[in-house]
Amino acid sequence: MSVIYKKIQQIIGPLLFLKNEHSAQYGEIVKIKSGDNIRTGQIVKLTEDMIIVEVFEDTSGLSSENAEIKFTGDTFKVNISKDMFGQTFNSLGSPIDIRSKNILDSDILTDVQRDINGVPINPFAREYPVDIIQTGISVIDGLFTLIRGQKLPIFSGQGLPHNKLAAQIATQSKVVSEEPFVIIFCGIGIIQDEAMYFLKRFQESGTIQNIISFINFADDPVIERLIIPRVALTTAEYYAFEKEMHVLVILIDMTNYAEALRELSSAKEEIPSRKGYPGYIYSDFASIYERTGKIKGKKGSITQIPILTMPNDDISHPIPDTTGYITEGQLVLSRSLHKKAIYPPFEVLASISRLMKDAIGDDKTREDHADVSSQLLAAYSSYLEVKDLISIVGEDGLNIDQRNLLQFGKDFEQKFINQKLNETRDFNQTLTIAWETLSHLNKSQLIRIHPNFINKYYKSWV
Repeated sequence: MSVIYKKIQQIIGPLLFLKNEHSAQYGEIVKIKSGDNIRTGQIVKLTEDMIIVEVFEDTSGLSSENAEIKFTGDTFKVNISKDMFGQTFNSLGSPIDIRSKNILDSDILTDVQRDINGVPINPFAREYPVDIIQTGISVIDGLFTLIRGQKLPIFSGQGLPHNKLAAQIATQSKVVSEEPFVIIFCGIGIIQDEAMYFLKRFQESGTIQNIISFINFADDPVIERLIIPRVALTTAEYYAFEKEMHVLVILIDMTNYAEALRELSSAKEEIPSRKGYPGYIYSDFASIYERTGKIKGKKGSITQIPILTMPNDDISHPIPDTTGYITEGQLVLSRSLHKKAIYPPFEVLASISRLMKDAIGDDKTREDHADVSSQLLAAYSSYLEVKDLISIVGEDGLNIDQRNLLQFGKDFEQKFINQKLNETRDFNQTLTIAWETLSHLNKSQLIRIHPNFINKYYKSWV
């Protein structure tokens, strides 16, 4: 049964303050009628005396006397349909035209509705992920392999090419089996030019029919920025656990989500924590990230790549710091490699995939994968030490092994890390390029690779 309020106590920004006179529920959807205009809101805070509602649209024209607030008794639900593939939706799940940002007349025809406030997967029901997703990007596939059911964030910075990287992952990623696979792309607080870029890349790649896009624009209401990742993940859960598909969810930019969380917390006059963010930022992030994984007895899976921009390139900032605690690894972009015009500019020694070790090998990728990955990282670390040594003794003071490392490092950056924006490499190509760079080293320097693999794949550099 719906309840109607006739009087607003106070209006502050997008928030309406009402006297609590019935048993409302947190997250409940309300309808605000003012003249012929009907707006939607959601309860964001409850006390014994007060109900706080955030309005999705702006509050201009509303007053304490001219509005009628109807409590629906229901939470926010999203319509889901098989017809969603290849389409773009707003934060509320309505089809939109990105160019005009208008809602399209054609609504989703379905009898499937799901509450966006899902719950994290029960740890007891989780199945340990051991299957791979091929992104076509050598650094990820070769060194930090993405596993189905994994949460693998990308830490970027302002001005770095994370948008290009997100589009490339979305258009190139696939499972190496014949199982059904879908990409759910979620843009959080992005500008229209960025949205147009993503849509253009999806169309040019020919894979748009395999992608479902949810876009929240930078000028959309703050509350929608908090809703859209949950709408995207609710859709992902339907396809993964009811339609038995493998789903890759790309969230960009989680920093905009965190800023919206801080703004709303400030409007509610909550006590701030680190750098003004609310104390519950960890649990809030976890409510998004932990809706990822595989469930025992279910064929489908949800894999998540949250992308965030680190304020001032500070990896200890609360946003990347909190994300790193919850997820199973991290990929970090390097500003120094970006200045060298290397794409994608991954800082490999700061990156890690914690689930990779159990999902690669002879029957998954290739027999030498684990050894090659370990050797590449060790050799690149030694290469960076040699570069520092050159500033002291000069290149003429290097011995033969150090000269080999210097040549390896240059080739590793230019041939292995660096690849074209639309270049797709399978695992075999990635490992072949890896051996080409490692062949600059003497066999005696390949201390992390089994002799059998050295005899099989090593080729002396001529």
